Amino acid sequence: MQRSFIAGIGHYVPEKVVTNDDLSKVMETSDEWIKERTGIATRRYGEKHKETTTTMGARAAEKAIAAAGIDKNEIDFIIFATLSPDYYFPGCGVLLQRELGITNTECGALDIRNQCSGFVYGLSVADQFIRSGMYKNILLVGAEMHSMGLDYSTRGRNVTVIFGDGAGAVVLQATEEEGRGVLGSCLHSDGTYAEKLSFINPGAHGGYHQEHEDEQHDYGYADAEYGEMFINEHMITNGHIFPYMDGPFVFKMAVKKFPEVIMEVLKKTGQSKEDIDMFVPHQANLRISQFVQRQLGLRDDQVWNNIQKYGNTTAASVPIALSEAVEAGAVKKGDLVCLAAFGSGFTWASALLRW
Repeated sequence: MQRSFIAGIGHYVPEKVVTNDDLSKVMETSDEWIKERTGIATRRYGEKHKETTTTMGARAAEKAIAAAGIDKNEIDFIIFATLSPDYYFPGCGVLLQRELGITNTECGALDIRNQCSGFVYGLSVADQFIRSGMYKNILLVGAEMHSMGLDYSTRGRNVTVIFGDGAGAVVLQATEEEGRGVLGSCLHSDGTYAEKLSFINPGAHGGYHQEHEDEQHDYGYADAEYGEMFINEHMITNGHIFPYMDGPFVFKMAVKKFPEVIMEVLKKTGQSKEDIDMFVPHQANLRISQFVQRQLGLRDDQVWNNIQKYGNTTAASVPIALSEAVEAGAVKKGDLVCLAAFGSGFTWASALLRW
């Protein structure tokens, strides 16, 4: 039976390195405080007005296309996962097509807004298209430029210290080689606590969700403390103009859902945790990755973590980490690779592939 496999992979991170000490100069934080809670030492920031989510995605995509050994105009479908698009609309998919100079107008483009789970969701979508025979060469990109929209004050430190910029990309093709490629995937969501990790404005909600939010949940926002975060209360009630995260709540959900969705995809594909050669988790927090590693009984060399260098690059984190692992020779043909992610929505997902 035909299934999809990753024929080419690549990643890109900006040159600018931002240390914890750099952030401590603009907000009340410290290198020790950040490392203890997240494991992050540095992150990368794109060059303002010269780099965007799309351009970083294009640099990663160029590497993936070259590794796949195809011409860019052989790409017949683009899937772009991000929470930080260049424009509110149109999406990054068509901007990427233009940036790469893909003139094949038979090529379609799809944008995925599943935040941290975006790449794994996109992989599952691409896999179904390849299996069905609808497309032959799908370019899947996860890219983020968080640095353009963070709150660089003490008020925003719990979120700002975590995130970085970067991009990862893969080209998926069909294979009939026995046992190779994407073996299976599992996708889940629960919108009950959507605002626990959210960026409310800009948006077209007109305050619709706020009544429900105020009745059901306490997100820690008060007019006195966050006065400057509210835009014209007569127009938008409690408008949040920076990303918000209830860290402890998200952490508790993540350490529960990560192991569950990993065990689910293993069972679905007839594999066991002992069969895993490499686990590539979404780089949300080093403590979360280490917790899941212990749950799975994996050695350090069976888990690829790079959050220490890049921070959380949301939709880009899994493909960047996987690309690094492949580049370092830590993932070889025949290896069983498990990908998993959890993030805003909440959404969570896993995929298992034979490299």
